Amino acid sequence: MNESERNIGEEILAAVQEIKAGGGRRFTISIPSVVEARQNIGMSQAEFAMLLGVSVRTLQELEQGKRKPSGAAASLLTLAQKFGQ
Repeated sequence: MNESERNIGEEILAAVQEIKAGGGRRFTISIPSVVEARQNIGMSQAEFAMLLGVSVRTLQELEQGKRKPSGAAASLLTLAQKFGQ
């Protein structure tokens, strides 16, 4: 079937129905500890907050588990965890 013969609306509806029925692919993303990631690369809270593009207060809330990191911050945490050792 070529692109002009596809019915995108029906495909989306079928996918939503499959997800509601408990089907579809599932992905689990593990976000490393913010404190551990920061310590692995040897940065202070102020330096690490600047790297993530957040305030020191936001970083502290992330480290205390009061907030969850955004997508970009989560990616940076993963890199810091992996390559900071």
